[in-house]
Amino acid sequence: MLKATGAVGIAAAATTTVSAAPASAAGAAFAHPGLLHTGTDLARMAAKVKAGAQPYTAGYARLTANRHAQSGWTARPQATVVRGGTGQNYTILYNDIHAAYQNALRHHAGGDSAHADTAVAILNAWSAKLTGLAGNADRFLAAGLYGYQFANAAELVRDHPDFELDRFQEMLSTVFAPLSDSFLAEHNGAVITNYWTNWDLTAVACVLATGIFCDDKAQVARAVDYFKHGEGLGSIKHAIPVVRDDGLAEWLEAGRDQGHALLGVGLMGTVCEMAWNQGIDLYGYDDSRFLKGAQYVAKWCLGGDVPFTANTRAKGAVNGWSGAETVTEAAVVDPGMQRPIWAMISNHYTKRRGVSASYVTRIAAKASPEGGGGDYGPNSGGYDQLGFGTLAFTRDKVTDSVASRGPVGSGGGSGSGAVPQGGAAGPSSSSSASASASVSPASGGDLAATGSDSFVGWTAAAGVSAIAGGLLFLRRRGASRGAE
Repeated sequence: MLKATGAVGIAAAATTTVSAAPASAAGAAFAHPGLLHTGTDLARMAAKVKAGAQPYTAGYARLTANRHAQSGWTARPQATVVRGGTGQNYTILYNDIHAAYQNALRHHAGGDSAHADTAVAILNAWSAKLTGLAGNADRFLAAGLYGYQFANAAELVRDHPDFELDRFQEMLSTVFAPLSDSFLAEHNGAVITNYWTNWDLTAVACVLATGIFCDDKAQVARAVDYFKHGEGLGSIKHAIPVVRDDGLAEWLEAGRDQGHALLGVGLMGTVCEMAWNQGIDLYGYDDSRFLKGAQYVAKWCLGGDVPFTANTRAKGAVNGWSGAETVTEAAVVDPGMQRPIWAMISNHYTKRRGVSASYVTRIAAKASPEGGGGDYGPNSGGYDQLGFGTLAFTRDKVTDSVASRGPVGSGGGSGSGAVPQGGAAGPSSSSSASASASVSPASGGDLAATGSDSFVGWTAAAGVSAIAGGLLFLRRRGASRGAE
């Protein structure tokens, strides 16, 4: 049976309690460090590496072997970064960001201050020179991806005496965040669901990360609200539109291709982790809908049969061109394809929350030890995730009974949480139903530079409704085997 919203509970193991999302630091808007890594996380990494504990040392070895993690790295800052169209130079930016992140992480895990100094030098060089992002529609991808990554690299050295914190905050607030905010509000002049899920998710990740880094409560609130209730494809009920009784939830971009589906899972996990570290439980939101979607993608990528709800979607620009596309099944997968996204997700659900995540756990084990930027190919897709999850996110199972209540300020462990000091939680979840599926891209003009010109309207399983100027027709396919 298809459901538009999650209805399948995920039971915790009887002997394991559920951990609460940490509260923000008293007296500050947000806790720092508090993006992908907290102070507790960094201390754990250092202690485990020093003790020679596995799998931390294997993860640390992946880090130290990466060419970006060397203290001799020299930044090449640009005044304008171009992604899409002519004059592209964005490869320089993402290589420098990953060098800054990897050096900063290596400093925390290994203790060598030369790596912190290198990270600071890279970040300072860019904040002193970068003034704009340019290109076709892909400039929004640059803002989203590199904005959230830049913020995470800087968060690891924000207390370094030589780090130009104010200048870096200004760069994030004037160069990256405005483009991502604009995309979520206007979608580059396209109909609301024209762009694939990942476009929204990159923007949400940037708005959330830069908001936390810059202690901007309103910005964080916008990101959280969009994650829960946004009309575009990156909001959770559009990205994961169909929840099934077998505990799996269909991932929108499974009908597109494997690489983009993996990117989406990694981005949504990144958003959930950053929010969690500020006391906002998006991991558990809507009956752990994200887990059900991640389980679906993990099973699919492992070569398992997964259900798929066929769909036709409209696409186009507001008051401009339009078209339609149909997808009838999940794309073919390569079981050998990897992205460093699974350790973070697996450890959250199985260690922090004590719930079963069988497919996610299996695929995380297969990918371990996870590397990072530069380990998964030379092109931009190999740098979409910061990586090194085996080192950064492996954790012991939580058994503190006090934590079983869920995030402070929430209604328990169901995922409707709020930030106690940060005040960044969005509105409570809506009970309205929606359902959807996914399609493949087409090209044409600025909107379509990288297969982005796609619109989706929505329909519940029993009917059709119009949203934002388009329609999606869902057709029930014969469901294949459920969760094993």
